[in-house]
Amino acid sequence: MRLLGVGMCAAALAVGLLAPPAHASAAGGTADLRGAGWALKDTGKEVRFRGLAAVSRTTAWVAGSKGTVLRTIDGGRSWQDVSPPGAVAEGLELRDVEAFDARRAVALSIGEGEASRVLRTEDGGATWTETFRNPDPRAFYDCLTFFDARHGLAVSDPVDGRFRILSTDDGGRSWRVLPDTGMPQALPGEAGFAASGQCLVSAGPRDVWLATGGGPAARVLHSADRGLTWRAAESTVPAGDPARGVFALAFRDRTTGLAVGGDYRTGQASPQAAAVSTDGGRSWRQAAAPPPAYRSGAAWYPYGRGTALAVGPTGTDLTQDGGRSWRTLDPGSFDTVDCAPDTGCWASGEKGRVARLERR
Repeated sequence: MRLLGVGMCAAALAVGLLAPPAHASAAGGTADLRGAGWALKDTGKEVRFRGLAAVSRTTAWVAGSKGTVLRTIDGGRSWQDVSPPGAVAEGLELRDVEAFDARRAVALSIGEGEASRVLRTEDGGATWTETFRNPDPRAFYDCLTFFDARHGLAVSDPVDGRFRILSTDDGGRSWRVLPDTGMPQALPGEAGFAASGQCLVSAGPRDVWLATGGGPAARVLHSADRGLTWRAAESTVPAGDPARGVFALAFRDRTTGLAVGGDYRTGQASPQAAAVSTDGGRSWRQAAAPPPAYRSGAAWYPYGRGTALAVGPTGTDLTQDGGRSWRTLDPGSFDTVDCAPDTGCWASGEKGRVARLERR
């Protein structure tokens, strides 16, 4: 589902950063969150970056409008424009990017029919290969995810009443559409949101979750066999309108997950904009103190069992109790957030905004 542009600029204020893993408590409690904040990194671009892949504290990829892809390998001090020439020439909307390291990445462009494509690089973006071009005018791909360096999936809005799943087992070099016999029927008006590259997420070698909205209920679909069969569960995030639903998921492991969303239209209220699951997405409960507005991206902080970030056009929120309560820490506009295993957290969004979480 194409998402209309929303957002506002604001200065970055302090947000929390966990202490190194050795400082975390054995019980998984919160660690020191003081003395850190978003540090904006000058990308030299004005495009909107809804695709983000955090490889480490030094390496990150962002993908966005006008076919733009940037890469940094020095913590954001400098950015290399590694945009695929064909994507730039056609003005493709690159809404998701998944990176395995500083050299290998896979990017997804969204849109109806042939506008939905997958591109892959093995040389840090010096060259790109188009490995999939959607031949079906009824399909509209929204997000992709990888279980490991070989196995990955992409999802399209429903075709013939069911979400369509695209699969690769060679790192994105080739793709095939999976049978839809194990996919539940979509609800009327139900679709995914191409807002942050997080409507399809995975944890571990086989588990994957799909977030939906636009229909009478905002659902989360789960597969434990890499997309062959799925089970749907209703979340507590409000739906009932094409602009409402779950926009992003984040799973810490195969049981503990977060869902964030709301109503993306500027000025519209988004109560109950977050939910949490502790049973692999089979059931969801509303956050007791949710974010105050629509949020489009979420990420767990490594080594902090209850700590996660959520971002949106009106701010960044932090939870330290596994998603039960959230507090806003930054009013700056971001669309997506991602954290690397070495605790390097990055966020990106409108007007070329990219930031890294740093100690002050």
